[in-house]
Amino acid sequence: MRTYKALVAKVGLAVFLVTRFGVTAARAAAGGDPNEGAGGTIDLTKLNVDTVEAVWTRIYTFLAEYGLKIVGAIIIFVVGRWVARLLAKLAGAAMTRAKMDEMLVRFVKDLCYVALLTFVIIAAMAQIGIQTASFIALIAAAGLAVGLALQGSLANFAAGVLMLIFKPIRVGDFVEVGGVKGTVKDVAIFTTVLSSPDNVRIIVPNAQVMGGTISNYTINGTRRLDMVFGISYEDDLKKAKQVIETVLAADERILADPAPVVAVSALADSSVNFVVRPWVKVADYWNTWFDLTAGIKVALEENGITIPFPQHDVHLKDGSMAATPKSHKA
Repeated sequence: MRTYKALVAKVGLAVFLVTRFGVTAARAAAGGDPNEGAGGTIDLTKLNVDTVEAVWTRIYTFLAEYGLKIVGAIIIFVVGRWVARLLAKLAGAAMTRAKMDEMLVRFVKDLCYVALLTFVIIAAMAQIGIQTASFIALIAAAGLAVGLALQGSLANFAAGVLMLIFKPIRVGDFVEVGGVKGTVKDVAIFTTVLSSPDNVRIIVPNAQVMGGTISNYTINGTRRLDMVFGISYEDDLKKAKQVIETVLAADERILADPAPVVAVSALADSSVNFVVRPWVKVADYWNTWFDLTAGIKVALEENGITIPFPQHDVHLKDGSMAATPKSHKA
């Protein structure tokens, strides 16, 4: 053992001398003073085997105490980072197979990777011997403070994630959310962007979307028109119904199934009211509404059926006026 230590000391001394000689030679070759910086050199008369052996012993002790820990921490970090990437990729693949929104897939994938990598770094620090309890407490306190400061934004974020998962609305749908109506242009993590019928851009926080009633006029593919037409009490009900049904049958946009409904709904003060309820595709809703309103009125008039409107007849008697409500034909 003594021979081994002496050999180590000699090797260390040789390395030191070669190094110092190389530095001196380089200074001389560059035209400098070979003795420059000599004040920082070690007095060779004081450098002996015991000194070098003591330095080597300290290095060996440090490596024996921390070397394996450092190697273990490096292994934990490398392997842990690989596992984090693998798990994040598997999570992204599973969400893609479930046909979830691409933006949500990327977000969850990155979030999983960052969270797992944070745990890996903490584990590597603990392996070296660094106290991680205070570090974890610091992260928790910072997370609490950020959560309180961004409470509203986090609510919108959570609602956005739920919307991207369950998809109550989609881009292109005509919806009513948060008290406003419009066509969905974009569903983001924090907000939903609508375009109103008069081309106004409306941005609704996702918390309001998920926290209230959602009316989606597009998702079912068809809509029913609820229309009311009144005729005079003197007109023929059967004929009026036949005229309305003829107009509906002539319009190719009206669906045969479900069949349109034409029925008397009320005996009003000045008219007998028909409800007209045909079904159309969502894209044909408004054009069909406008065309039927005009077409049915014209058809009723062409067949001698009047649409009454309320008015007052004023009668003079003994110098005083008496107003009597009366229904007249148009």
